[in-house]
Amino acid sequence: MTDDAYFMNEAILEAEKSLSEGGLPIGAVLVKDNEIISRGHNRLIQNDSVILHAEMDAIENAGRLDYEDYVECTLYTTLSPCPMCSGAVILYNIPRVVIGENTTLMGAENLLECNGVEVVVLDDSRCRDLFLKFTCNNCEIWDKELKKVGNTTEAKDGNSSD
Repeated sequence: MTDDAYFMNEAILEAEKSLSEGGLPIGAVLVKDNEIISRGHNRLIQNDSVILHAEMDAIENAGRLDYEDYVECTLYTTLSPCPMCSGAVILYNIPRVVIGENTTLMGAENLLECNGVEVVVLDDSRCRDLFLKFTCNNCEIWDKELKKVGNTTEAKDGNSSD
């Protein structure tokens, strides 16, 4: 098993933890020097939060790291990170993001790449299946959450002529 596969499996465990708590099944781990330094999972529903996405939770749980630490990290997340989470990755100079899958939910991968972040998509069907099962069984919850962000998690490209 490659390191990416191992750490993605750990992110999936976080997504399953969120699901068991009644939340959205999205998980993340932050890795430095081939060791998990923090874990996180989506806590929007559990904490009635507007910002506790899995990636934000993992970054927060790492504590206040130094620049030298962040630039040695990789963030593993089960789904494509939204503009907010991508912004945190850019702000803290995390150079690499590994995404479980990006077909059920597209985030701001282009924003990451335009800011020099290496983006790796594993196309892991377990991430897709976990999220699709949740949205099919809890469509009213997912629709309510998605509506709060204008029904998209993609970054605006700034080229709109509206």
